[in-house]
Amino acid sequence: MTEEAVIATVKPAFPTRLWTRPLIRAIVGIILTFAPVPLTMILAHNLVDKPYRQVWPQVLAAGLSFLAYRFFARRVEKRDLTEFAPQAAVREAFLGLLLGAGLVCTVYVLLGLLGAYHLDGVNDATPRLLLPLADLLMVGLAEEIVFRGLIFRIAEQSIGTRWAIIVSAVIFGLAHLSNQGISLVPVAATVAYGVLQAAIYIRTRRLWLCIANHIAWNFCVGQIFSTSVSGQDVQVRLLRGQFRGSDLLTGGVYGVEGSVITLIVVSAVAAYVLRQSRHPT
Repeated sequence: MTEEAVIATVKPAFPTRLWTRPLIRAIVGIILTFAPVPLTMILAHNLVDKPYRQVWPQVLAAGLSFLAYRFFARRVEKRDLTEFAPQAAVREAFLGLLLGAGLVCTVYVLLGLLGAYHLDGVNDATPRLLLPLADLLMVGLAEEIVFRGLIFRIAEQSIGTRWAIIVSAVIFGLAHLSNQGISLVPVAATVAYGVLQAAIYIRTRRLWLCIANHIAWNFCVGQIFSTSVSGQDVQVRLLRGQFRGSDLLTGGVYGVEGSVITLIVVSAVAAYVLRQSRHPT
């Protein structure tokens, strides 16, 4: 047997073979990327008084999460970070903000036409409305990196686009099971939103639009329309309104994200974006 044949029959070391498994790479990437978020917030909470820990901890956590993902892509996966290509950042972030705001406004308009939402008034617009943007940036960036940048992208390489869409969207929906007011429709709507975000990623192969859409959606639901975001506590912000009718329409405790109208609107837009993208393989 030649020396080349002997070398060819030698199995790679166990750590090398283990690393080739998509599930292992995804888990390592998720831990590495998401860990800075809770760690930063815990340290800020324990070391800094409440009046001095507004905005900056969330921005710092978001920055560290991005740097961790950048390290994972370049040093561990040994590839370019194309998901954050700078040449498309401004345009796609702007389009994402428009898309998120447009989706939310469409849902509320439809609910109003159906008599399920009534606008009572408008509060003063103050700079405090923008304070949650730091938290929304942290959540939007970290979740999109985890669910689209890691889970969807790595799954797509292993099982193909169609299954990767399903897997990443279902996991995204299951991740919200602990939220208040969870039921079948809210889970379905959240899964549909996961499909939409995956479709956007397929369309652009970048995360700018996904992140901006995520931020705009949460901001408009919580800060503009003053309603619950995925079961979180409601606080009156810019608009004052009342929901009427069944939980099927209003979303109940979960909020408008659990409405069947949200499910229909998000599913329709997701289907459209998928049709405009490359055909899944």
